[in-house]
Amino acid sequence: MTGIMTDRQYDGILQMIEMIVGGCKDLEEAKAKIAALRKERKEKEKDE
Repeated sequence: MTGIMTDRQYDGILQMIEMIVGGCKDLEEAKAKIAALRKERKEKEKDE
């Protein structure tokens, strides 16, 4: 993976964050959801 992010990738990441945060009651819930998604992704990478 390269260290350079395209504008499209950056926009996609921000859209995902917006969807996660938009569905949360507070900051702690948003942090927990993001942490769960990161953990899920790491587990998938480990299985591959």
